[in-house]
Amino acid sequence: MNNSIGSTSSLSLFIEIATGTIGNGFIALVNIIDWVKRGNISSVDQILTALAFSRLSFLLSMLIFMLLFILCPHLFMTSEMFMVAEIVWIVNNHLSIWLATCLSVFYFLKVANFSNSIFLYLKWRAKKVVLVTLLLSLILLLLNIVVTVACIHLWINSSEGIMFDSLKNLTLHSRVFLFTNSSHVFLPTASVFMFIPFTVSLVAFILLIFSLYKHIRKMQLNFKRSRDTSTMAHMKALKTGFSFLIIYVIYLLVIVIEISIFGLVENMLIILFEYSSGLAFPTSHSVVLILGNSKLRQATLSVLRWLRCHSKDMATLGP
Repeated sequence: MNNSIGSTSSLSLFIEIATGTIGNGFIALVNIIDWVKRGNISSVDQILTALAFSRLSFLLSMLIFMLLFILCPHLFMTSEMFMVAEIVWIVNNHLSIWLATCLSVFYFLKVANFSNSIFLYLKWRAKKVVLVTLLLSLILLLLNIVVTVACIHLWINSSEGIMFDSLKNLTLHSRVFLFTNSSHVFLPTASVFMFIPFTVSLVAFILLIFSLYKHIRKMQLNFKRSRDTSTMAHMKALKTGFSFLIIYVIYLLVIVIEISIFGLVENMLIILFEYSSGLAFPTSHSVVLILGNSKLRQATLSVLRWLRCHSKDMATLGP
């Protein structure tokens, strides 16, 4: 039974890595090709491209650590490797989440309509707002790393090095460094860093709904069609923001489940579950971004048509 679960989990992990790599690689490739053709790149495409590269880095680092853990498990019996793996995961996860948050903020500023002077000031400087948001998130990243490293040192010292003494403790060890944010040891501090971007995206989403409500009321009072360009832009931004929030909520719920089942099931099963949940977030969101972006969606259809024609040509030339 354990072998079948392990095989199934390993297969699902491979599929997630492959899907995430193809999806995020496709986003980056399409935007770069379009950038070369046009000679410039829009702000949205800049954020999407940076987001795609950050998630490619996340997936690649996860794949490397997984292979190292399988092929060279003794490497993870040192506190130095423990620290490196944890910092790499924190940086990649932080950039992935905050760039997606910046995308939500940018959509909100560009699409929403409010007469408030502060909002208008921010709207006219949407690119700078996104840049400042990203820079401020780097301060949180540094703080997250400092707090996590301090907690790890405290944990290692309190355990008096027992966790690194034998292969028997490798499963528990790997559980903590791969997914510190879901670990009961770092939960109080890590929760803050995970809920801040979620709160920012949620506020932008709620304000966007309010802006759409005001716009529709205004259109109805003026006896105009409700589905104008502004309404369509609102709906598109809301779909993107809602998809991100739903995926993020599921991700947070999975973390809560992992914490609740810790100690109730085998450590290795928890590790496999965490691998899957950690990879599912950047993979699923990349698919949503492709479907929600007209340029990426058209490029996807073009690739699918090319593959279909190519397969027909191969079938014709075949025996």
